[in-house]
Amino acid sequence: MSVMEYNGGSVIAMVGKDCVAIASDLRLGNQALGITSNFQRVFPVTNRLYIGLPGLGTDVTTLRERFRYRVNMYTIKEERDIQPETFAHLVSSTLYEHRFGPYFIEPVIAGLSKAPSGGFKPFIAATDLIGCLNFAKDFVVAGTASAKLFGVAEGLWEPDLEPEDLFETISQTLLNAVDRDAFSGWGAVVHVITKDQVVTRTLKGRMD
Repeated sequence: MSVMEYNGGSVIAMVGKDCVAIASDLRLGNQALGITSNFQRVFPVTNRLYIGLPGLGTDVTTLRERFRYRVNMYTIKEERDIQPETFAHLVSSTLYEHRFGPYFIEPVIAGLSKAPSGGFKPFIAATDLIGCLNFAKDFVVAGTASAKLFGVAEGLWEPDLEPEDLFETISQTLLNAVDRDAFSGWGAVVHVITKDQVVTRTLKGRMD
């Protein structure tokens, strides 16, 4: 049993047309034993930026607070909100500092970054547990159901999805993938980020 699989859980982020979505399941387990069905893995960083933290439950809490502290320090020092690209590198360097005794977390980052033209462009990224960044133009996945998520997302994702279509696609991808994974599932939460708002919906899933 890998430490990464001890508490289970999966996260996926997807790009749409001028929008981005991030979703996670809600199960926290002790291997095959279910503990709770409302465990939060996705957290807001700024109004248009979210991070998902699949992996060991204790490290989720630790890293959430560490990132919150570092982002607050950045905001105070720079007097502006952190951009997704900058935050991705902050996440990467934070994990790499602990590479000899790593956090057992594979973060997924999703947000809208300011384009030079004045609009917003979608941004998603993921890292491994020592901070190696992976940028993508379509979707990124992490967690115990990541192999299944890749397969379903490859079949369902299309370029330039509108926010409502993106919600439907990411929801179907996550729910169908975690149904095939014993360590993930028990419902899901989906955040769809547009330039005007963030729409958060909680989904029911199989509880077996």
